[in-house]
Amino acid sequence: MFLSARRWLRNNRTPIAIGVGIVGAGYIATQCVLSKINDARERMSSDRIAKENLRRRFEQNQEDCTFTVLALLPTATSNVLKEMNTEQITYEIQQIKGSARGLKSGASEATTSPPSIADTTITEEDGKSMATSGSIQSESGIHASQIAAPTPSSAGATGQEAQQLGAVAPKVSRKTKRQLWDDLAISAVTRAFTLIYTLAFLTMLTRVQLNLLGRRSYLSSVVALATGSQQATISLENNDDDNPEQAYGSDFDTNRKYLTFSWWLLNKGWAQVMTRVESAVRTVFGTLSPRDLVSFDRFSELTMEVRKLVEGATVEERRQTDWLTFLLPPRDQEDEVVRQSGILEDSAMQGSAVSDLSSPAALRRLLDETADLIESPSFSHVLTLILDAAFETLVDKKLATEAFELPPQSPFPPPESMELRGSRVILLPKILSVLTRQAHVIGNGVPNEYLQDMETVRALEAFAAVVYSSNWENEIREEGIMDSAVDISKSEVASQLLQPEEKGKQPAAVDESIVMVDSTGGGFESAWEKAVQKAS
Repeated sequence: MFLSARRWLRNNRTPIAIGVGIVGAGYIATQCVLSKINDARERMSSDRIAKENLRRRFEQNQEDCTFTVLALLPTATSNVLKEMNTEQITYEIQQIKGSARGLKSGASEATTSPPSIADTTITEEDGKSMATSGSIQSESGIHASQIAAPTPSSAGATGQEAQQLGAVAPKVSRKTKRQLWDDLAISAVTRAFTLIYTLAFLTMLTRVQLNLLGRRSYLSSVVALATGSQQATISLENNDDDNPEQAYGSDFDTNRKYLTFSWWLLNKGWAQVMTRVESAVRTVFGTLSPRDLVSFDRFSELTMEVRKLVEGATVEERRQTDWLTFLLPPRDQEDEVVRQSGILEDSAMQGSAVSDLSSPAALRRLLDETADLIESPSFSHVLTLILDAAFETLVDKKLATEAFELPPQSPFPPPESMELRGSRVILLPKILSVLTRQAHVIGNGVPNEYLQDMETVRALEAFAAVVYSSNWENEIREEGIMDSAVDISKSEVASQLLQPEEKGKQPAAVDESIVMVDSTGGGFESAWEKAVQKAS
């Protein structure tokens, strides 16, 4: 039997060897295929997790922007309200009215409690002090004589009566009532509009600052992993709110100085904004009288005229408008901003060495890139959109319902509603009353409805995403990021950033997806165009 088996094996050794080889080769091929499938599955899972974590980190960054704006806004609001005290002007008008009533009725003292503009109504006694010779015609085409006819003087007081009243009445303004009303109109409109512009600028500046620092944090994690100094995965998500280095990189001193440059807008830039807005308001609203009747459509047109003077009437004019001076200081004042922000005093109290005030290279790069972003057409475009949202909230929602008592605006308003908006007219002081109250809501509202409406603009998130994802290659090449990776080639770092099939592109989170942006395709503007196309 053994001999026969040996004979059979000898006679069939070639087919048997071929069969064993085929089986072995099949086994090896199967294992290779399974290994490739497992690798692809792990790579897809890792890619999905990385993108999800990157999106979470980006979304957390935007939430940080919102909280930062809410924390900084009261500083600018306090400065604006202090500079433009509309309530004080209202009080002075009420004092004059109270004095006149006291003289007429023989009262011994006048009212001293601060009123609201709504209480400071126009009466027939105001006609003498506010009407010019003949009939006054407003911008809305309605004569003052159609409102109330002026009566013979009862507002003037004799010298003896004035002395008697002056002994007991509070001190009143030396301005006439008409002058005070003019000041009130300009102050109420300018203050509300200035706060809207300040909120919009602060929102845009904060988006730029925190997303630039968020990008630095991500790239720092990539470099740490590429150099082997970090054995874990790339740090994409910040789970420790108390660790600023994990959130925005390890160069805490540079990041802190960079963030404090918002001090310029909060303490200096807003005044420049107010000057420009006030000039436009005086040009547009200066011809209105407090006795004028104004329709909703008319006030909307006046608001748009102010915006055209402030921002520019055309797209090209808006792109050429210089917003940089409002948001960042000139180079010769940067050191002063650092001093005024209080960083140096805090460092001295903590016992740390005070660094030279001259801007280090990393801080200089951040400021230069911020300036480039502010001067870009994309910044102007997004700024216009969020201002549209804010002014729509003020005019179409607040003024329409509170001042003009119109029904809330719907996406498809009936024709009678549109006719009502054009035909209903009210006195200008009623509009000023709502604007005065809304100024406090814009600056100190919790929750801040104006900021919420600005953040619903999808282009704002797209702009933040492009800032977060653009200019990565230049950032990697800078010594601030590459200090620990001087021996790591560009391709090795890129391999840590992107999947092999996506090299040469950069992920930017917009809405619920990842926008792939070419790193060599035209820089920020090219990235912005692709992000807008994806978000639209």
